[in-house]
Amino acid sequence: MTAAFTVRVSDETASKLNRIAEKLDRSRAYMAAEAIEAFVEQQEWQLAEIEAGLAEADRGEFASAEDVAMVIGKYVKATCQS
Repeated sequence: MTAAFTVRVSDETASKLNRIAEKLDRSRAYMAAEAIEAFVEQQEWQLAEIEAGLAEADRGEFASAEDVAMVIGKYVKATCQS
């Protein structure tokens, strides 16, 4: 099953979408649907990761001060050597 709805974008974005669709030999509707699906997938992943991190924090699962210092030290050393 698919759902249809109207989305308003600027003229500039519509023109860019048209050019991309033409270059890829796809319809504008196909390209818009692909973009929305990719955005939704990325947002779902990001929100799931945030929720997992919050759950870890709620359980008191934090990096130790030593762990944090090691990571910071790794990047500070790399920057100083460059």
